[in-house]
Amino acid sequence: MSTQARIPSLDLSGPVEALWPELLGAVEKVLRSAHYILGPEVAAFEEEVARFLGTRHAVSCNSGTDALVLALRAVGVGPGDEVITTPFTFFATPEAVSNVGARPVFVDIDPDTFNLDPRLVDAAVTSRTRAIIPVHLFGRPCDMAGVLGAAARHGLRVVEDCAQAFGARYHGKPVGTLGHAGCFSFFPTKNLSGFGDGGLLATDDEGLAQTARMLRVHGSRRKYHNEAVGCNSRLDELQAALLRVKLPRVAAWNEARVRAARNYQGLLGGDGLLVPPEISDGHVFNQYTVRMRSRSLDRDRVRARLGDEGIDTMVYYPVPCHRLKVYGQSHAEVICPEAELAASEVLSLPLWPGMDAEVQAQVASTLHRILREG
Repeated sequence: MSTQARIPSLDLSGPVEALWPELLGAVEKVLRSAHYILGPEVAAFEEEVARFLGTRHAVSCNSGTDALVLALRAVGVGPGDEVITTPFTFFATPEAVSNVGARPVFVDIDPDTFNLDPRLVDAAVTSRTRAIIPVHLFGRPCDMAGVLGAAARHGLRVVEDCAQAFGARYHGKPVGTLGHAGCFSFFPTKNLSGFGDGGLLATDDEGLAQTARMLRVHGSRRKYHNEAVGCNSRLDELQAALLRVKLPRVAAWNEARVRAARNYQGLLGGDGLLVPPEISDGHVFNQYTVRMRSRSLDRDRVRARLGDEGIDTMVYYPVPCHRLKVYGQSHAEVICPEAELAASEVLSLPLWPGMDAEVQAQVASTLHRILREG
């Protein structure tokens, strides 16, 4: 292994150091207020996110996973229903479907974008289908025109999984505002990152927002007057206060991610053994994910060699959801060849806002050499 400092897959320290006085001030303000749950910081954060997204309602909760569950329940998905989604995503996407008693129906991906292929949706619709969950994977917007068209043809609800795409835009409009609801995560690795778990549901539908707000506090609109079996899914005041410090910077950080992606493109674009991601409009690059072009390349071996030389990388995701053990029997008949191939070929390289160009050059040159050596 190299004696140089390791290059992490993500460096979270820079924004923290730059914002340290403001972050400490936000924490002190909350601690001195003695108001820690669903207080003024949460209310202000929800208002500011709604304004940032250009949507009427923003309902915070304790994770992106819970945002999906709340959204599905609020649009009426329940036991016996089916929800169409992609198999090439984090397990939380289909898990939310299963957690409301519905069945995830997996549709294969477009190999050029890694996102759900809307051209395959019509064939997957049955009399039990109630909704579609497109995932804006790696920060790249899904083909929402195709998704919304399929939804309109079949009378389906659309819940966008925007966990990796805060600030991304589709034809100029923020993702999460195109369907009936958009669900966001503030997990520490996300574009707008918290200091623990956190999530949010965005919608223009007042009834949907009211239902989500009720469900997140044990199914009650008024304390001790429970209307439904809900859950405890509240964003705490500390997280809201810290996220409020970061929110005004997220657009600039996303621009910095795109600049880093463009730099990688120049460094890697000429290597015929790799397929770099397209720099498409609205993409905010939560991940910079390449795929191995040559079938002779062993992705896991390449990754191990990069690790030996001090460069950390990630694989999102090594097993498509329909091949996970939890769905092994119930989805044994599902075949999604593009997702299965992508799972064996993708590799996410180090990328973060403010990443030094020299560090990117080191990553690229090391990767070039390893690929040439075979």
